[in-house]
Amino acid sequence: MFPRPIAQRSRPVQIAYQAILPVALIIWLLPLIGIAVTSIRPASDLASGNYFGIPSSFAGVENYTAVFRNSNIGYYILNSFRVTIPTVIGAVALSCLSGYALAIYRFKGNLIVFFMFVAGNFVPFQILAIPVRDLTLKLGLYNSMTGLILFHVAFQTGFCTLFMRNFMKALPFSLVEAARVEGIGEWRIFWYIILPLVRPAMAALSVLIFTFIWNDYFWATVMAQSADVRPITAGMNELKGQWKVAWELIAAASIIAAMPPVAMFFLMQKHFIAGLTLGATKG
Repeated sequence: MFPRPIAQRSRPVQIAYQAILPVALIIWLLPLIGIAVTSIRPASDLASGNYFGIPSSFAGVENYTAVFRNSNIGYYILNSFRVTIPTVIGAVALSCLSGYALAIYRFKGNLIVFFMFVAGNFVPFQILAIPVRDLTLKLGLYNSMTGLILFHVAFQTGFCTLFMRNFMKALPFSLVEAARVEGIGEWRIFWYIILPLVRPAMAALSVLIFTFIWNDYFWATVMAQSADVRPITAGMNELKGQWKVAWELIAAASIIAAMPPVAMFFLMQKHFIAGLTLGATKG
């Protein structure tokens, strides 16, 4: 059913794997390498058509400082944090509660409710743009930080519930039964028994949701029009002039915008891997 590990394959297959893997990795990294090189390329290279060659000079300091001079990127990064952090907290908290209810309690309609959470993940979010925009206008949440946070939480809770419910379902139910026999209340069971056991899963989910929300461009442009609300993904449009596009500045801004989720992953790498592998083995 599952492919054999490469170490158990024949010698020619292992050699081919070792030869193809670096090539595939370089091809996969080519866009990122191109953006990184463009971010340190002087504008004269792009004007002369030197898009893919070696930069004629190093202009990294000038490009990266120009990004902060020519745009409000610092404020947009702050806006991204103001949207992303509350969304991660809200989505993870709600998914822990709903995942606990769906994993631990056996009630009529449990699977139906669970399938509703799962089905929401398959709805293309683009078709919701007009209804969501009209709803935010009626509720007075359009072009506001609160509106962005609430709708991000609503859209991410389905996936988060699926994630947390499956992890909690893998926990031994005898722990909950033993706690109930001892007379411990449901909230204390949830807080002192279940949450400590799924802490790696919560860390992994937080990294995923942080990356999803930080990199969101669609809702940032649909629901945020003013600079006071606009996150970094939409704020980089300031670097596009009316007659000329400074690609070296956009590339530098892209690298700056990508740093927080990358740093988040490396800081939480141990917990992220532990969360993804939780329940992978028994015994």
